[in-house]
Amino acid sequence: MINEIKIQIKSLLEQELNTTGAVVETPKRGDADLAVPLFGFVKSLGLSITEVADKALAILSKHPLFDHGVFVGGFLNIYLKRTDLAYHILSEINEKNGSYGTKEANGKTVLIDYSSPNIAKSFSVGHLRSTVIGNSLKLIYQKNGYNVVGINHLGDWGTQFGKMIVAYKKWGNKEILEKNPIAELQKLYVKFHDEEANDPTLEQQGRDAFLKLEQNDPEYTQLWQYFRDESLKEFMDMYDLLGVTFDSFNGEAFYNDKMDRVVVELEEKGLLKEDQGALVVHVGENQPPVLIKRTDGATLYATRDLAALLYRKDTYNFDKVLYVVGNEQKLHFDSLKKVTDLMGYNFDIVHVNFGLVLQDGKKMSTRSGKFTKLMDVIDQAVSDAKNAIEQKNPELKNKDEVAKAVGVGAVIFNDLKNERHLDIDFNLENMVKFEGQTGPYLQYSIVRIYSILRQTQFDLTKVNKELYKEDVYFNLIKVLDQFPQTIERACQENTPSTIARYLLQLSQEFNSFYAKVKVNVEDEVIRNTNLLLVRSILNVLVEGLRLLGIKHLEEM
Repeated sequence: MINEIKIQIKSLLEQELNTTGAVVETPKRGDADLAVPLFGFVKSLGLSITEVADKALAILSKHPLFDHGVFVGGFLNIYLKRTDLAYHILSEINEKNGSYGTKEANGKTVLIDYSSPNIAKSFSVGHLRSTVIGNSLKLIYQKNGYNVVGINHLGDWGTQFGKMIVAYKKWGNKEILEKNPIAELQKLYVKFHDEEANDPTLEQQGRDAFLKLEQNDPEYTQLWQYFRDESLKEFMDMYDLLGVTFDSFNGEAFYNDKMDRVVVELEEKGLLKEDQGALVVHVGENQPPVLIKRTDGATLYATRDLAALLYRKDTYNFDKVLYVVGNEQKLHFDSLKKVTDLMGYNFDIVHVNFGLVLQDGKKMSTRSGKFTKLMDVIDQAVSDAKNAIEQKNPELKNKDEVAKAVGVGAVIFNDLKNERHLDIDFNLENMVKFEGQTGPYLQYSIVRIYSILRQTQFDLTKVNKELYKEDVYFNLIKVLDQFPQTIERACQENTPSTIARYLLQLSQEFNSFYAKVKVNVEDEVIRNTNLLLVRSILNVLVEGLRLLGIKHLEEM
């Protein structure tokens, strides 16, 4: 609401003063609601700064929510009518409930490529970031009026599957494999690389096996399909636990028969060049050429991504595509954008980059065997949450369900509260705490509000709006008013952390308010006045957590 008033004041000043470039700011200090720097008007209007201030005051007095203004040091500090403004904000939040901050459909489609783990491996902590960032962005873009298509571009093709087949045929056991497929495949994968150090022929054996797979060898294709099916079963357990969904699971293998189109089109457009027997596209002097076909005729990662882009454009007619992939892939996506520009498509491609998940300052590696299964981590988080809940509320029903929501929420929030481009250290003990910058802290704040609201009846018609003038109320209401802009900024910058940090601020402000103001007082009008504010906070916190992909709780 205040942001809308800011725009209205800017328009009013420019219209009445017959000028452009008016600036309306939110002051970082002081108690003013808005401020207008007046220096820029002096020259254009040919007036002294005090005359400009008088003129601006007269103009702004026409706005229905303008209360008064104070001219200080070249700025006109604006104070709004707190009573009307606060009540308007709270009424809107309660009327719209979960749809507060939701934008109307804009007719645009955004495609988000996220998670995309490699098959035949357990879902590791390293897969967490792409999964939860992508899922949150899907929800945030939907909230901002976009049609969103979520794609899980599974890593289900490549030489590593030739190696996996060789490993299984050499050292695998069908009975052991069927008991615990992914764990056994992972052991075989690690063994292959251990043995490779002593047997240099294994590398070529893996390549030969993958070539047979590409040529649709029945035995190898059947094995590959088994690896993929079993992987998806395990992945779906994790996605269900995290509350993450997708619209497509078409992985790398899906595009095998779609790459010739890319090669032909690049050739027709005169973009393919031969370089030492390979076919490449030159994208600029300061950037290496993009490999499209190797000397042996095999297509590459870039070829597959180009084929995927063209297929997705034909299928979904996207306006924008986001790739939620680690920082290290920056060059690849820069190159992808440049090649498609040279092809004449000018796709809006955004690399939503993120840092590594570190453990004791080191990157985790499946190949070395030093990996951490995300399921093991979440199980531990849920166990720790249950222990804490049993100490806080031993009589609580559905402890297991609550512990699951707290543990999973803790892991998700720990990731999303961080600026995504930075590396994060995975410290389970810190993330499940009920105080500090954690998911459980937010969930507990919501539980506290449900407890308050459960204690009494609520009547919106019996509210004393004048109470909202007081700083302890109005400052909190101004934070609530920032929610729609926060969602919009998170969408523009592709940063779920913007919402996470906002929710922490709102929770802290609420808990500070709760320590100062007794909410459930005997006076019915004052009680309802308090409850309107508290229920508004609840609506925003619940919706904010939903946008992060985290469940809220009513009891804990």
